[in-house]
Amino acid sequence: MKKDYRIKNNIRFGEVVHQGKCKKNNSYTIHFLKNDIKNIRVGISVSKKIGKAVVRNKIKRQVRSMCDKLIDFQSNSFDIVIVIRKNYLDKTFNDNCLILSELLNTIWRTINE
Repeated sequence: MKKDYRIKNNIRFGEVVHQGKCKKNNSYTIHFLKNDIKNIRVGISVSKKIGKAVVRNKIKRQVRSMCDKLIDFQSNSFDIVIVIRKNYLDKTFNDNCLILSELLNTIWRTINE
């Protein structure tokens, strides 16, 4: 995922989480909010409760890889914050990718309504 498509500002993370809409399942919580930019930006949050830094960074790399496959960054103008939940560790990479895909599809349906 290109750095242009990432949310790096902590203030923007807070805005998306507190002002945006939310969808969740066992492995992810996704907050989304319209932005003024012409593309989708994604932020990934992994709690310290899930593991040490090595584990958290591995999860973020995996989720970035999933986002590259699943999201067309030029299609909309939204900011998305993906919060990883504890059940993420219980599933394989492919299972987590499928679960994220299903959750993103529900979000696209919500956005397009």
